[in-house]
Amino acid sequence: MPRDNLQADIPTTARQWFPATALTLQQHSPLLAWLQNPGSLTAALQHHSRGEFAVTVLAQYWGRADFSEAKALNINPRAEVLIREVILSGRGQPWVWARSILPRSSLTGSLRKLSKLDNQPLGGWLFKQPNLKRDPLQISRFAPNDSRLTASITRDQDLWGRRSVFYVDQKPILVAEVFLPEFLSTLT
Repeated sequence: MPRDNLQADIPTTARQWFPATALTLQQHSPLLAWLQNPGSLTAALQHHSRGEFAVTVLAQYWGRADFSEAKALNINPRAEVLIREVILSGRGQPWVWARSILPRSSLTGSLRKLSKLDNQPLGGWLFKQPNLKRDPLQISRFAPNDSRLTASITRDQDLWGRRSVFYVDQKPILVAEVFLPEFLSTLT
């Protein structure tokens, strides 16, 4: 599997999120552009895959956000949230693992339909909203044994991810996206 060449003073043991601007390059890495791109990752992946794009739902359930997620959303850590974990695939390969946190309080009005997306991309819906606002991107590095990642992801190397909070009608939704080794191999 290819390895990225991003360099940052971001330890994998910290399990923290940092501003996306914290990333620097020792050598050119095309992954940096993907991590720092403020546009729709869904649209970019659809283009990169030449239309061979799919969403596979790994899990969707009611639960509680972890402390970092609750803090990013500015909600009580005990608040009930809808947790949605998916794989975004391109050309038949798993490219991105995504985890979305949707507070129950956000799933009202026009956002109620988000609990029934099935295999439709959340990003496809979000970026069509005329009143969409987005917090700055954050990035994190994930060690192979990082407990933030789902067990269904096979990994033997550090991975990079990004996240941000979106607001539709002032209702927050947190989306985290981790780039998988199969995606890195398409960037060379």
